[in-house]
Amino acid sequence: MTALSGIISNLRARLDTRAALATLVLLHSAVTCLSLIRVATFQSYIHFSGDRVWIAVAIASVFSIVSLLFAAARFSFGYFVGFYFYTMILGFLWIDVFSGYEYPHLNAGISAALSIILFLVPALFITAPIRQVITLSEANFARLLNLVLALSVVTVAIAATYNFRLVSISQIYDFRSELQFPTPLRYLIGWTSGALLPFAAACFWTRGSHGRAICTLLLLLLFYPVTLTKTAFFAPAWFAVMVLLSRYLETRASAILSLFLPMLAGVILISISISSLIGTHIYEIFDVARIRVFNLINIRMIATPSSALDIYNDYFAHHPLTYFCQISLLKPLMHCPYQDQLSVLMQDTYGFGMINASLFATEGIASVGPYFAPLTALASGFALALGNRAAAGLPQRFVLISCSTLPHVLLNTPLTVAMLTHGTALLFLLWYVMPRSIFAQPAATG
Repeated sequence: MTALSGIISNLRARLDTRAALATLVLLHSAVTCLSLIRVATFQSYIHFSGDRVWIAVAIASVFSIVSLLFAAARFSFGYFVGFYFYTMILGFLWIDVFSGYEYPHLNAGISAALSIILFLVPALFITAPIRQVITLSEANFARLLNLVLALSVVTVAIAATYNFRLVSISQIYDFRSELQFPTPLRYLIGWTSGALLPFAAACFWTRGSHGRAICTLLLLLLFYPVTLTKTAFFAPAWFAVMVLLSRYLETRASAILSLFLPMLAGVILISISISSLIGTHIYEIFDVARIRVFNLINIRMIATPSSALDIYNDYFAHHPLTYFCQISLLKPLMHCPYQDQLSVLMQDTYGFGMINASLFATEGIASVGPYFAPLTALASGFALALGNRAAAGLPQRFVLISCSTLPHVLLNTPLTVAMLTHGTALLFLLWYVMPRSIFAQPAATG
């Protein structure tokens, strides 16, 4: 046990150096491109051709210099989210080279690269704390956690009266379009499942109340048959992954490996060929399992947000821009050429399903076009940097696991939706008011 602890401590120290982190992010960039080559064999709308691969490699190699920022910056909420966004933009730049859609590809690529750079500057480097004007006492904070659990129980119980279906992941899309919740309940579902419960679970776990943390995660899992979303289904497992990684590794390495390791596993699994077992029952089981893993991780989790940028660039190169009229609060106040949600427009036009997309596609390309998209990315970077400032003084590991699902949310939803509907702004507020002293006290047992 002592020898194992020594090995883990040595690995943690080695991965905490700038050289090690730089090597890791560059390796991650290479695997991202390899993953997209394999994705192209499964997804018809993502292309790959050998005669243009040198262009894609050159662009990806130059752009990967941006990833070195993650070796220089300290961990923060913006670091975590920014790394996922970097991966998404790298994927788009690769897809852009082979895209079959007709839009100004060079302009789109330059816009995307500039957008992520301008986003990362505030998101990575604005970390100064905000003076705590309001700070909860430890007793009131404990009451707040109990209130979170009570509110979550009430929310999931009421929501279950509108929908409760125990179906497999592959069947959720057969029923999702039928879901109808009142607006107040819809917000409560987003706040409790997206921010409040992960926050409470992180508080319990980092304070040593593992039993309460597990109960909180089970409560979070109950939102899956209600909302029929993959986020609700995988959130407890993803929380556990982040807890495990951050226990043995430094937080920056944990954030990077949380994306790199699943993607690498998918590439390895889909590349394995067991020719001697072809035609056997064992091979059929293995083949189905590896395709499902690759589809879930490499295609849905990583490639889809990148390809959404490709699709949004094509659509809004031929249709009017929204000028932010897709935001529900603004739509009644201004003329809008679209009555449906953008995801519905993409489904009706391209037939790939409802394509929700990140701030780079919605507040960027759809709202203002590629020329002004970098400015909205910069503004978004400042907005998310508020999370860095609100969480200043909190343990990095706690910040990492309390926002473990938000990078995935931000990859697939507009910033305004993530902030208001999924509770990102509420999480910032919780970080801000929580007493820092609770982490100076001995951990609870049990």
